[in-house]
Amino acid sequence: MTAATARTLLFVPGDRPERFDKAAAAGADLVVLDLEDAVAPDAKDKARDAVVDWLRATTTPSAVRINAVDSPWHAADLAALGVVVGSGRECAVMLPKAQDPTLVAGTVAALGDGAAVVALLETARGILRAEQIAAVPGVCRLAIGTYDLASELGVDPDEPVAMAAARGALVLASAAAGLVGPVDGVTGDVRDSERLVADVRRAAALGFAGKLCIHPAQVVPTATTLAPDADEVAWAERIVAAAEAAGDGVILVDGRMVDRPVVDRARHILTTTNGGNS
Repeated sequence: MTAATARTLLFVPGDRPERFDKAAAAGADLVVLDLEDAVAPDAKDKARDAVVDWLRATTTPSAVRINAVDSPWHAADLAALGVVVGSGRECAVMLPKAQDPTLVAGTVAALGDGAAVVALLETARGILRAEQIAAVPGVCRLAIGTYDLASELGVDPDEPVAMAAARGALVLASAAAGLVGPVDGVTGDVRDSERLVADVRRAAALGFAGKLCIHPAQVVPTATTLAPDADEVAWAERIVAAAEAAGDGVILVDGRMVDRPVVDRARHILTTTNGGNS
């Protein structure tokens, strides 16, 4: 399931079907068709129909951000996407405002066999329950919604220090559940590429492994920044080669002690370089 490992997740409004193919051509690992924030209430039903029609006709790795559990459109979204999932089509569901593990599990159950849910945590309650949500069978990834969360906390969503604890909670919960690193929230200014790269680097340093994008221009810089650079790859190759030559035990590489956790990290870097997305 692409959603479980995607580095770049590109939103496209669900009521703009003329943009779906353009989003698919942007090169993101995952196209996220948005039925929630991007769609006005009176356009929800039409947007849902357009999304389902496109999903049936494409092989593009996709996800759909459905409406929240407490919204009047949630049940219809689940019914429509359940048919898509049941057909064997690879399509994840992004659940906004995920904060109750029981309701998250109910969403997975309603989608049926083969369901894969990206839990979007964007409330204080959701952050505090990140470990339980990550452990729900069928949840393939955690993501953070910084703007809604910041509004509840009364802080600036673009202030790294204010959101650091919440981001750290998702990283720990993901690791404890055996999930790939979580997906970071959006960078709102689509014209500021330097800010985008800085945001991605900061999130990656915390352990995030993906990014929500809101414009095609954000896809390539995000993917490039998240991918291991040449120095990291060269370091990892030296570590793995030395470990394989020496066998078990502690070794020295570049004057530094190397034990199993270091070797495991090096192997992970090479895996994401050779077999990762983007």
